[in-house]
Amino acid sequence: MLAPHHKSALDRMHGVGKFRPREATENTAGEPKRVWTSLITNTKYLSGLITLDYSLKKQGSKYPLIALYTDTFPEEGKQALTARGIPARRIEYLLPSVPKAYANDPRFYDCWSKLVPFSLTEYDRVVQMDSDMLVLKNMDELMDLELDPPEMGGDGDKVFAASHACACNPLKKPHYPKDWVPANCAFTSQHNAPDQAQKEGASALAGIACPNGGLQVVNPSKGVYDKILETLQNETLTASYEFADQSLLGERFNGRWVPIPYVYNALKTMRWKGVHDAIWRDDEVKNMHYILSPKPWDETIETTADESHKWWITTNAERLEEERAKGIEKGF
Repeated sequence: MLAPHHKSALDRMHGVGKFRPREATENTAGEPKRVWTSLITNTKYLSGLITLDYSLKKQGSKYPLIALYTDTFPEEGKQALTARGIPARRIEYLLPSVPKAYANDPRFYDCWSKLVPFSLTEYDRVVQMDSDMLVLKNMDELMDLELDPPEMGGDGDKVFAASHACACNPLKKPHYPKDWVPANCAFTSQHNAPDQAQKEGASALAGIACPNGGLQVVNPSKGVYDKILETLQNETLTASYEFADQSLLGERFNGRWVPIPYVYNALKTMRWKGVHDAIWRDDEVKNMHYILSPKPWDETIETTADESHKWWITTNAERLEEERAKGIEKGF
């Protein structure tokens, strides 16, 4: 949902752009220093976020998931999070100074706000995840992945970590960039080395050299976030970003991010025959990402044609059963 106002990113820094000194928060009793976060702006994705939280706990993660919500998120959604013990934090809705029109993909209006975790300097490590994800294996090792220290301010070679975006455009969406074809996809470059693809990402400069914004491993940093805010003020640049946050990160930090293997952000389309089934292995996937429509919560076991959707539907059913036993009304 597009925010009702179009203030500049710098004007909207209240709540997300005030940087507290790291020393002031290191000794806070009980305060987690490494967290998962997920952006939520409406209740349409709330079942996804709640099941994401459930799947992280099911797989034994030591770290909490914090829901980052904007003012577009209604009170009933906050109550649903509270009932399930999911911590929540209000953030400002983030937009470029001149918002880009995403008539074909309105979801991208929300995606700029996925850059906010770069500002959360009270944490040592934030792993931002989309709410349409399902954790199938523990991946706490992402909390220890080597990245540039915050004081480098985005000038190093390991600014953040992510998996590549898939540039195959298997649904042949006409508004996608013309260079989004299999030959220009970083994952295509791994087809001849499927064993390696389970453990290593292709070079950050492979293919279109763009990360997928669904999972970002971040050492929050004032210097990095200042660079992001500065970029959001550049109308010429933001007008060229077809995929919002991930386009900004790919362009602003070109080749200076750590590519992690697809298993941490396994796009459901990659599993389809003729896309990247050459490297896909069900038993290696740690985190499914249900990009595009339909979402698994819009289907049933009987109606879905996508095997991976059944994984989410089954996990969600387990979650609902446990909630009923605890006296939590279904709701979402």
